[in-house]
Formats: sequence, structure tokens, C-alpha cells
Amino acid sequence: MIYWLLKLVLGPILAVLWQPRAEGVEHVPLHGPAIMVGNHLSVADHFFGPLPVPRKINFIAKSDYFTGSGAKGAIARLFFRGAGAIPIDRAGGKASEAALRAGLKVLERGELLGIYPEGTRSPDGKLYRGKTGVARLILKAKVPVVPMAMINAEKIMPPGTTIPRLGVRPRVRFGEPLDFSRYYGMEDDHLVLRSITDEIMYALMRLSGQEYVDRYAKTVKEERARAAKEERKAEKAARKAEEKERRAKRAQAENDA
Repeated sequence: MIYWLLKLVLGPILAVLWQPRAEGVEHVPLHGPAIMVGNHLSVADHFFGPLPVPRKINFIAKSDYFTGSGAKGAIARLFFRGAGAIPIDRAGGKASEAALRAGLKVLERGELLGIYPEGTRSPDGKLYRGKTGVARLILKAKVPVVPMAMINAEKIMPPGTTIPRLGVRPRVRFGEPLDFSRYYGMEDDHLVLRSITDEIMYALMRLSGQEYVDRYAKTVKEERARAAKEERKAEKAARKAEEKERRAKRAQAENDA
């Protein structure tokens, strides 16, 4: 109920302010289960991706969205729960199995399940290597797989921002369903899982026009965070050295006087 209420209220507002465009909506099944695989550019993906689809898309989302504190955390929880998001722990291992089970339950109900194979938002608008968990789910579920590519979403809400920007027209492109039936029963073969995942990312690259980077987005984010930390540390050390030099000069001047 909250999902459709949000869509009823926000839909016209988003349409007027950003004039989003959609292509290939006919590729989304009108009935029955399907997995929607998408690139992940921004929080805005959750708004504009499902907008043209006449069915609810239940997205798998990181549990951090549901654990925030204060008013901001409460608003985030309300939105993501209302938007049909399924909280998961992305730590891997048993957490990954829990995510798989949660996704299968959605599909068993005959609903649409949304997944971002990159596992996290792109740090720079490029398309990064997909994680193979989506391939395992596809082979377990045996349902249609529809690529869903967002365009310009990162310009509306760049990483670290909370207020969406105007003047950008987002687009979403739905591709023809991908057929992986030739791999059914091979969910324990890592090479098969990687092949399926790479095929999905190639489809998203063609639809979105993004530059592809054969690295995990999480790894790139961690490297940039460490580099930024080292840069701040170096700047702090430089300021201390400058201050020490100024004090030494003042002391020398006082001695000379």
C-alpha cells in the first residue's frame, strides 16, 4: 500500500520536475516473476527506475539504509520499506545465502525482483564488474531476466548529496529478456556464474552507454577512501611542519632582537 501511495504522490512530481523518459517497457512481463538487473548510479535509481513499470519492483538493498538514526534515518527507513526494498547484509557468507533466500521468496510469490549486480553505487558514473550472486539466483529461480539501465541518475543525486538537482533529464532503458536456460543446473560452476554475470553487465553497458571497468566498485571506493585519508594525513603533517617552522622563525627573531 505504501509503495503505490508513494508512486501515486511522487510520480506526477517527478514527471513534472525531471520529465523522465523510458524505453522498452514492453520487455517487462505484465504477469509472473522476473528478475530486473540494473546498473546502480545513484539513490535516484530507486525513484526513476520503477516509475514507468506498472508493477511493483522489490529491490534488494543494503541493510545500512534501514539502520540510520534520527529523523533522517526514520525517513530513509520509511521510504525504502515503502518502496519495497529488501534489507540484506552484504558481508558475504551466510549473509549472501540469506539474500538468496529472500530473493527467491519474492519470485515464488510471482513478483518482480530488482538487483544491482555491481553491489554498490558507481563512484564515478562508470559501469563496474558484477558480482556472481545474481547468477546463482537466476539459475535457482529459472525466471525471465530483464536488464534495466539507468542514464543520468548520478547527475541528479551525486554520491554524498541529499537534495536532488534539477535540469537533468533521466532515462531508463529496458532491454530484451536474457535467456540463461542453457546453464540451468550449473549453479555450482564458478565459470558459469562469471559468464552469466559478464553477459548481464555487457547488456547493461550496451543499454546505458557507460564505460566498463573490469574491477569491483567496492574495491575502487575503498582505494579512493584510503587515498583521501592519506591525503588528509599528509596535509595535516604539512600544516604542522609549517607551524613548527613559523614558531622557529619567531623564536630566532626574538633571540636576534
